[in-house]
Formats: sequence, structure tokens, C-alpha cells
Amino acid sequence: MTSAEPTCPTVAIAPVQRTLSRGVVSRPHKLSRLRLRPAAAFAGTALAFVAVALAVGAPSPLFVLYQQEWGFPSWLLTVAFAIYAVTLLVTLLIAGSLSDHIGRRPVLAGALALQVVAMLMFLAATDIGWIIAARSVQGVATGAAMSTFTASLVELAPERRKKLGATIGSTAPVGGLALGALFAGLSVQFTAQPTLIVFATLALLFAAGLLVVLASPETVARRAGAVRSLVPRLRIPVEARREFGSAVPLFIATWMLAGLFIGLSPSILHGVFRLDSGLLNGAIVAAPPAVGAVAGLLLTRAPARTTTVWGMVAVISGVAIAGAGIAGALLPLLFIGAVVAGAGFGAGFSAMLRILAPLAPNDQRAELFAGIFLVSYLAYGVPALVAGELIAVVGLLPTALGYTVAIAVASAVALTVQARLLARTRRTTAASWAGSVTPRR
Repeated sequence: MTSAEPTCPTVAIAPVQRTLSRGVVSRPHKLSRLRLRPAAAFAGTALAFVAVALAVGAPSPLFVLYQQEWGFPSWLLTVAFAIYAVTLLVTLLIAGSLSDHIGRRPVLAGALALQVVAMLMFLAATDIGWIIAARSVQGVATGAAMSTFTASLVELAPERRKKLGATIGSTAPVGGLALGALFAGLSVQFTAQPTLIVFATLALLFAAGLLVVLASPETVARRAGAVRSLVPRLRIPVEARREFGSAVPLFIATWMLAGLFIGLSPSILHGVFRLDSGLLNGAIVAAPPAVGAVAGLLLTRAPARTTTVWGMVAVISGVAIAGAGIAGALLPLLFIGAVVAGAGFGAGFSAMLRILAPLAPNDQRAELFAGIFLVSYLAYGVPALVAGELIAVVGLLPTALGYTVAIAVASAVALTVQARLLARTRRTTAASWAGSVTPRR
């Protein structure tokens, strides 16, 4: 060894290859000729995952438009935002590991079909009640898809590029959020019917993703326990528990950051900066996840533990800059802070998934990712819901600044944990080097 950090262990791929070659779940039939090759299935599955995340970010710039058109109070915006996180979390608890038992394809196909239903509900919406209902259905569909998509990407990745599967699995939801917010913002700014354009496009993307999933090879064999797996629980594979516990502060910090910009930034632009621009709303929501996705992809080969440390440094620095921008009503500072913090978000979250993904066996990988996204979306939704209630009590500006402080504190805890693990790894590596040197006589 020459590095100060151990490399991630190789993901076990033999069960996957046996499944792909023998068709364990998908028995041979006339439609087998329509099956995609693993490489095409990997690319198509990644794009379908991006579409799921794109739909998460898209409604945010439209919420302000709905409020202007229908005249409902601001706290209902927070409800519409938070109901998605709540239904997603409940679904993760119930169905997060279902695909480990019945296969990836059935779960993904059902989730994507449900996404189409949610998009049609958005299109039919005539008041905020419809929007809340559509977000609820969307939350269920996304909760069923998140851990399954991530596990499927790791398993479909080329044999020598398993880390790429984990990286795409971590950057797809982040990059999709950015694309969705920017797409919706541009539609609001430059088209007469943004709702129709956004949700009709998403419905078509989900329909295409459904076709990809149905034509993709299955990556896990059916096994007993599907009904028992629906009992709500959070169970992390034994091999990953210690590492998962150390990752929790990082997940909280990064997804609190996502909640700040996706849930509150349109209200901040309106209430603090007195700006009502669909393009600006989309841009400020999109900036952190867009930069995060790029950072996660660019740093794929960087030592994962070191990346988590520097990622948390970037988040702390970014929210400090963004907080200064909010306090002083300086829009350039807000955007600079969003970019810096977003880079830390993508780098830290992606690196943590690279560390965790190889630790779970194939038939428990969806369960691991369900736990990851459960913690992440609790951090994404709960603080934003609390912030929505606090706005009515203490005002928008104190709430927004308090939110940035809370993110900085969580990031500092995560930084401390990851820095200690990095130092321990380096000490262990140094000791092993010293022990391997044979003294000269």
C-alpha cells in the first residue's frame, strides 16, 4: 500500500453476474429478445433516476406561482413541501427493502407508474389541496424508488467500475434536483403555460423510464420474506453499521442544506430581496445541487474519507457566506454561498456513499440505501417544516439565519467525526508500514 487511506473494498459482483446470465428472476420468454444489454440498462436506469429527482426539484419554483394565482397563506407552501418528505419517509420505512426480496424491476416499475399518476394530478390541480395530494403520491413513488434505484445502479455498473455505480447513485438525485428547479424556473419565466410544460414533460420521461426498467435485466434473485419486510423498521446490514453511524451527522448536514435552498429560498428571494422572478427562483434552488453533482463526479477518484472532510469544510464556509448574504440582502453573496456549500454537499455525500456501498451484500443493499435516504430525508423535511412554523412566529429573516447556523453546527459535528476517522486510518496505515519494514542487520 502506498496511500494513507485504504481503498474501498470491491463490491461482490458474482451473484449479480449469475443473475444476469441465467435470468434468475425473469424466466425466458418471447420478450427476452427485448432485454437491454447491461451497459445500456445501466445508462437508462441512471437517466430514469435523474428524472425522479428532477420531479422533486421542479415544483419548488412553481409553488410561488400557485400562491399568487390561488391566494393561499404561506404556511401551506411549507405543508406542500413537507408532505412529500413525510410520505417518502413512511414509504422508505415500509418498502425500502422490498426489492431485496421481489427484485429491482417490479419495485421500480411500480414506482415509475405511480410517478406518472402524480404528474397527471399536478396537471389537473385547481387548488393547493390538489398540490398537497399530488406531492403525497409523489413522495410514495419516490420513497419506493430511491433505495432501489441506487442499489440497481451499483449492481448494473460495469464490473470494473462499481464505484461509478455508487457515484451515479449519489449524484443522480442531486443533479436531478438542480435540473428540475432550473427547468421549472425557465418555464415560469419564458412560457405562458409552465405547469403544462413541466408536468407533461415529466410524465413522458417517467413513461420512457418505465420502458427502460421493463427491458432491463434483473440483478437479484427472489427470496422469501417479502411480506415480513413491509413491517416498518430501520435495519442496517451488520457489515455497514459502524460506518453508517459515523455518517449520520454528514447526512444530516448535507440534506439540511438541500432543505434550506429547495424549501425556503423562493420565500427568501421574495421576502428578503423583494424579487419575484421564476428564473431567479429556479437558479437559487438549482445552484447547490448542480454544483454538488459536478463535484461528486469530478472527485470520484479522490480518497473518499479525505473528501468527506473537505466537503464539510466547504459546507460550513458556504452557509456562512450565504448567511451573510441573507443578513445584508446581498444577492451575489447568497449565490456564492450556495455554490460553495453545494460543492461540499455533493462531494461529501457522494464520498460517503462510496465508502458505504461496498459494505452491504447484494441482497441487503437496498436496505442499506433505504436507511441512508431515511436519515437524509428526515434532515431534508423536518427542519424545513419547523422553519415554516417559525416564520409565522419570529419572521422570515431570523428563521433563515437560524437555519444557516443549524446547518453549520451539524457540519461541524460531521467534520469532527470524519477528521477523527481519517486520522485513525492514517495512524493505522503508518503503523502497518512500520511493522512491515525489516531492520537491516
